[in-house]
Amino acid sequence: MYGDEATVRKILTELGDTWAVVGLSSNRQRAAYGVAEVLRRFGKRVVPVHPKAETVHGEQGYASLADIPFEVDVVDVFVNSELAGAVADEAVAKGAAAVWFQLGVIDEDASERTRAAGLEMVMDRCPAIEIPRLG
Repeated sequence: MYGDEATVRKILTELGDTWAVVGLSSNRQRAAYGVAEVLRRFGKRVVPVHPKAETVHGEQGYASLADIPFEVDVVDVFVNSELAGAVADEAVAKGAAAVWFQLGVIDEDASERTRAAGLEMVMDRCPAIEIPRLG
């Protein structure tokens, strides 16, 4: 596991409630759709980021992080590990406070770069699993 409990708790409770979910589309069969639903239930604003820029869960989608016309607190990454590093770099450029790589998404170099830029970072974990545990 990449991300200590204190970092997980900080991201989920202290760093803000606007989450950009990269890879979120209207496909209900994809994990991102269900995770976004859980985040919303726990009071997070979930902004879809997907090439199709679809509206999901009533929230306007955007093709890239750079296209979002407002601040984003956390970038939740649902792309494969080979693409995740570029998304982490975009999150740094966007001014996010944290990056969260989903289960199975691992890029050690991206994690180091993200932390070096001053962002919190969790990798290979799922916020939909972690947030209910906070009690």
